[in-house]
Amino acid sequence: MSTRKQLKALVEARRGVIVPGAFNALSAKVIEDLGYEALYVTGAGVTNMWFGMPDQGFMGLAEIADHTARIRDAVNLPLIVDADTGFGNALNVIHTVRTLERAGADCIQLEDQVAPKRCGHFSGKEVISAEEATAKIKAAVDARRDPDFMIMARTDAAATLGFEAAIERAQMFAEAGADILFVEAVTKEDEVRALPKRLGKPQLMNMVIGGKTPIFGAEELGQLGYGIVLYANAALQGAVMGMQKALTALRDDKQVLESSGLVAPFAERQRLVGKPGWDALEKKYT
Repeated sequence: MSTRKQLKALVEARRGVIVPGAFNALSAKVIEDLGYEALYVTGAGVTNMWFGMPDQGFMGLAEIADHTARIRDAVNLPLIVDADTGFGNALNVIHTVRTLERAGADCIQLEDQVAPKRCGHFSGKEVISAEEATAKIKAAVDARRDPDFMIMARTDAAATLGFEAAIERAQMFAEAGADILFVEAVTKEDEVRALPKRLGKPQLMNMVIGGKTPIFGAEELGQLGYGIVLYANAALQGAVMGMQKALTALRDDKQVLESSGLVAPFAERQRLVGKPGWDALEKKYT
């Protein structure tokens, strides 16, 4: 089964499958190695880890396409790719869909923020009109070449226009052909519980560690009917803490040993990046 068909089956099962975010190819390999069923190529993660900048619209199509292609080469999991606002108007969205489909994405996420966008859990967000946002989703649906390539429509309207307005937008996106709906940054437990009852299409719920949305367990979210439970930057936050701990020990103790528990063993690092396979190829072709 293709990764696109795999993802469609996962989403439609509505069992709250956990999808972690990857910010580069190595983080994607760790996610695959640990047995997750799909991953999310995170725009915030790419911006933070690649540029050292906040998630405020600094990433462009070229950067996310390059990361998507590299991750596609590294793992065999279905890929959901964060395409921000589509990097422009409806015509830009067409180009974005075709670029990311060619790069190996299985689904792209498009949102209705005013450009330059910002993290869904930051203050100060603004959204474009519902009509323009719906037209961009329609353009994305029409642009895809593979019918199994999925379009996820995200709305950030809850923060500025209210929960009911966000529901209305999500319904408009569904009618425009979106395969998955994503109402971002709801702030109340009752809203999290209400969304699967109010919207017919499969949905994603974003669990941002330290964000505005109350944290629910994935099992409960699956029971509520969510298809995907996104932890877009758990790996990133864990990596930052791991680097801080290891480098603090190095600064203070003037050395770090494998036995410290602060670093992955040398052999484990080589296993994750596939060195034994490359050694076998070198032997084959020498």
